[in-house]
Amino acid sequence: MSTSPTPDLPADLPPEVQHLLARAIRLETPCSPTAGSGAMVWHAWRPARDQGHPPVVLLHGGSGSWTHWLRNIDALVASGRQVYAADLPGFGDSAAPARGTDADALTEPVEHGLQQLLGPSACDLVAFSFGGMVAGFIAAQFPARAHRLVLVGAPGLGVASRNTIALTAWRHLSDPAAREAVHRQNLAVLMLFRPEAITALALRLHTDNTLRDRMKGRRLAYSEALAEALVTVTCPVHAIYGREDALYRQRQDALLQALRHAPDFRGLQWIEDAGHWVQFERPAAFDAALLAILDGSGHG
Repeated sequence: MSTSPTPDLPADLPPEVQHLLARAIRLETPCSPTAGSGAMVWHAWRPARDQGHPPVVLLHGGSGSWTHWLRNIDALVASGRQVYAADLPGFGDSAAPARGTDADALTEPVEHGLQQLLGPSACDLVAFSFGGMVAGFIAAQFPARAHRLVLVGAPGLGVASRNTIALTAWRHLSDPAAREAVHRQNLAVLMLFRPEAITALALRLHTDNTLRDRMKGRRLAYSEALAEALVTVTCPVHAIYGREDALYRQRQDALLQALRHAPDFRGLQWIEDAGHWVQFERPAAFDAALLAILDGSGHG
């Protein structure tokens, strides 16, 4: 593991991103034990007073980065928790994994990184969408790592189908205005429920993150891979989903049944008036639900 100062921040970064990066510790772990494999980048925040809680590890969604959690990190740190937010291999500032292009290729590099960051200590894994599959695989394969698993809008449960959402391609477009229009449309189709939630900040984060997505051809989101892994997860499992998540709006009963594959499933909490990117769209409600879970008082 290496620690490096956060590079000089580009002047055009949103103030919300600059605020968090200015206080973060940037950490790098190898994407694989093989020399020259490239680095996985993490950002860490330390509380003013550590309350002795397990560290919180945040894993982002597909075509994302640590900024998927932009509106939630301050509340976690203020609660006295150490927070580690990853750029998963193949996304954000991290190098691509040594092999593979889906969530199952990231289990070992993320666990390898956590070994270097935390040693054998267990953590609270809080994971959004694609990252929820990665976290579920880690909890199944490395049970000592997970003190608790919180799934946020996670797929891979055999519930959502590929034809549920139709996103529009944009990489072939050279006109910036045309690209922006497509990103705005895709945010509305998949990520955010309320039109007013598609702010300049949401658009900027989404655009920057999708440009750095190098994990093409992902398929596990439409499989039962996470549901199958949950069968062997021994830690408590919680879930938080947006009530208006486009992937599950017509499948909420089936979603709950799939989550019950986990032997110690503690419940599914819905956040009203929120879509898939629930922690960004309704941060106060989401933070309250998450902190209740982490403090041991939350339930579905």
